[in-house]
Amino acid sequence: MTDLRHYDVIVSPVITEKSTMASEVNQVVFKVARKATKPEIKAAVEALFGVKVMAVNTLVRKGKVKRFRGTSGQQSDIKKAVVTLAEGQSIDIATGL
Repeated sequence: MTDLRHYDVIVSPVITEKSTMASEVNQVVFKVARKATKPEIKAAVEALFGVKVMAVNTLVRKGKVKRFRGTSGQQSDIKKAVVTLAEGQSIDIATGL
């Protein structure tokens, strides 16, 4: 894949309390494109951050129906990837790309 495609696969890091606790066991959570596959995600993380990826687990959070002032709206579906890094590898999300 080209370098620009890697930036299209990984949308943003997920910074929550749960993802911070996962970082203690060499896991990093990213929001990824809906059509991204596990091999594409693995290649993008390895190319952009220069780390060795052991496994990629994905999940899709279905969008919820929310109301605001009586008007109903639908949130978008979000795909997340939990990336497990090799022993001794780490990614510092705070510094950015």
